[in-house]
Amino acid sequence: MEFLVIGALVSLATLLILAVAAVRIIRITTHGTDSAHRADVLSAVATVMRGIRGKR
Repeated sequence: MEFLVIGALVSLATLLILAVAAVRIIRITTHGTDSAHRADVLSAVATVMRGIRGKR
């Protein structure tokens, strides 16, 4: 039973870390960007994140 709890906690912690990292990446890249260019920046970040995950 302990291994199940530990596995669940590790999975939850990993998911939380990845979510926080994604939000930080978006905030860092959009900071100081004009609203006219924000869509292009978000599209580029999404392409990079898809590339890291291995999906097209």
